[in-house]
Amino acid sequence: MGLVEAPPRGGKAKTNIIGLARTDYKGGDTTLCAGCGHNSISSQIVNACFEAGIQPEQVVKLSGIGCSSKSPAYFLNRSSGFNTLHGRMPAVATGATTVNRKLVAIGVSGDGDTGSIGLGQFKHMVRRNVPMVYIIENNGVYGLTKGQFSATADIGQELKYAGQNELPPIDLCLEALVAECGFVARSFAGDPKQVMALLMAALVYEGTAVIDIISPCVTFNNHDESTKSYVWGKEHDERLHDITYVPARETIQVDYEPGEVKVVEMHDGSHLRLKKLGPDYDPTHRQEAIRLLDTARTEQLFFTGLLFLNEGRPTLPQVLRLPETPLVQLPPEKLRPSPESLAKLMASLQ
Repeated sequence: MGLVEAPPRGGKAKTNIIGLARTDYKGGDTTLCAGCGHNSISSQIVNACFEAGIQPEQVVKLSGIGCSSKSPAYFLNRSSGFNTLHGRMPAVATGATTVNRKLVAIGVSGDGDTGSIGLGQFKHMVRRNVPMVYIIENNGVYGLTKGQFSATADIGQELKYAGQNELPPIDLCLEALVAECGFVARSFAGDPKQVMALLMAALVYEGTAVIDIISPCVTFNNHDESTKSYVWGKEHDERLHDITYVPARETIQVDYEPGEVKVVEMHDGSHLRLKKLGPDYDPTHRQEAIRLLDTARTEQLFFTGLLFLNEGRPTLPQVLRLPETPLVQLPPEKLRPSPESLAKLMASLQ
């Protein structure tokens, strides 16, 4: 059996639920290399936001430094954007979503921007559960500076200009899990259907949603032996499940046999349908996700899909007990203590 859902509007629909065309979600023409995986990811961000009916002006796009950080220019040209310093995007995202909790934050980073200079900021952002979609375009090299090894490059990886890598890689999904991230996924730029389903689920998740997407660098790291290449990715991709995202506005009926399909309800009433393809994997068990990633690291396997989901963690605005009204919309008298209250406080300290 499985999930019965309304027919998708898909790419044939001229406008979405809020009356916008797909072109309203596009950005400028790409200046990245032809065939770069980053361009495919940008296209799926456009598709996901269109299908989800997100108001472009409600979105803030954030990035750091690197080829990946050029990506926000290629989607949502009606949205605000902030290209930050190298590795500092999480701090800016934290500030933006704290003062205006109505924003939909989409951050695009790279394996260098996140795994090297920005690792500390990344970990603290996840620990605080800043409400945003955090996309890592992971290609194992510093493409913007001519192809040096990044922190996610595999031991033994060889590059024409950099030689052989002798250091172990950082698994950014594992780093997110250790920091208590409640939405952790891995995908492959060559699997646009899976990327889009994960993006749509991440957009409605309340908290930090990390998606590590292997995105081949066609210029410096796309030889057949590279674990970040199109050929290796397609040959070794072991999907944990088929993923279907069903928006809350569609009729949802669940009817399935135990062990065949897992349906996860999101905060807004939408659903993720996970049909298991391989082992009996449950993405709601954190230790199982850690074990899976450790197996993938030691045996050089490539698992894709939703690795972990926990909707129980409070977000940073909830922890700070911020009002529903964004701070930027509150009047001064609501943001500053009165002279009388300050005088009373000072008197209590004498």
